[in-house]
Amino acid sequence: MKKNRAFTLIELMVVILILAILAALVVPNVLGKTGAAKVAKAKADLAVLRDSIDNFRLDCDRYPTTQEGFDALRNAPSGINGWRGPYLSKDLGKDPWGHDYIYQTPGPSGKDGYIVESYGQDGAPGGEGDNEDITDGADN
Repeated sequence: MKKNRAFTLIELMVVILILAILAALVVPNVLGKTGAAKVAKAKADLAVLRDSIDNFRLDCDRYPTTQEGFDALRNAPSGINGWRGPYLSKDLGKDPWGHDYIYQTPGPSGKDGYIVESYGQDGAPGGEGDNEDITDGADN
């Protein structure tokens, strides 16, 4: 005699209930970390841009102008001496929220320097939480 082996309906319901409880505990923790991961990615991108801009200055004795922007890190601006780029191996594109990174020189203090930043999730200056601006640079 062959005995059929199968799960009963109650056993299946218990397994589904356990999976639902685990999902209820794990999913909010994972979804809550996406904002922090985007902030970390933006900070890492800004650090790469900062290092590339600093290398540009070492070679060219000046920062890229605001008009030249990040393109000067990949393509030599016309009439510049000492450019040994490209300083970026690839275009970083947009920030994790789909907005352009901001580059400004001179920085807000008005002296020699620069600022690179992401305006966060809302894409507008200021804000708190995920909308908070992320800033890096050398604003002397």
